[in-house]
Amino acid sequence: MTVRWLWIFLDALEPAQEQWEFWRAVSRSRFSPTRGDRDQFATLLPKGGAAWLKLQQVRSGGGLHLDLDVDDVAGAAEFAATLGAEVVHRYLQGPVVVMRSPGGFIFCLTTWHGDAGQIRAGEPDLVDQVTLDVPPGSYDGEVAFWSRLLGVAPAVGSLPEFTVLPRPAQLPVRLMLQRLDVGDGTVTGHLDLACADRAATLARHTELGATVVAEGGRWTVLADPAGQCYCLTDRAPSTGVLPA
Repeated sequence: MTVRWLWIFLDALEPAQEQWEFWRAVSRSRFSPTRGDRDQFATLLPKGGAAWLKLQQVRSGGGLHLDLDVDDVAGAAEFAATLGAEVVHRYLQGPVVVMRSPGGFIFCLTTWHGDAGQIRAGEPDLVDQVTLDVPPGSYDGEVAFWSRLLGVAPAVGSLPEFTVLPRPAQLPVRLMLQRLDVGDGTVTGHLDLACADRAATLARHTELGATVVAEGGRWTVLADPAGQCYCLTDRAPSTGVLPA
């Protein structure tokens, strides 16, 4: 199984107009036409290159999930199941298979349509990482699952509680797993931005309606207008990794 493209799907609680507009503005994108029986889906279209951010209005829950584009959805679902994933729902149209990781994180397997060519050079910041927040009891299993599903070897992050899955060249997004100190619930996730100048990006985001939650040595935790947390990091937008 090869993942050809990876989409970040922001699941925004209705009414989601303010949250949608915030992420359109901070990503310097424009909206695609809406789609779905309730106009609940849209894609954020960058100025150049292929898109990798999508939006969905939901009636409950909220958060985010991933869509993994593959050549053979049914075969990929079988492979994911051998790694410990569980099928939640199968949609014939598409086709789309909704699955749950061993720790409970929702992702979808979808058909690849040739998306490629994310433009990174020259961007001041980029939404390019999803960090999975993993309870300690699920951590080893989630690292093993996602590394095998994506076909990459896990690497130690900047802190012992972080595991990075290096981004394959063809994908616009990388995954990082964070081991939580306590808890035994479901794995959740949050967005991370790579910032050439974190202070400048922070000023722009707060002007657009974000609020500061916490400061770290190499990151700032923010909440968007709907209260959903995300992080600004010192990773370089051109490479997605921390500078030496």
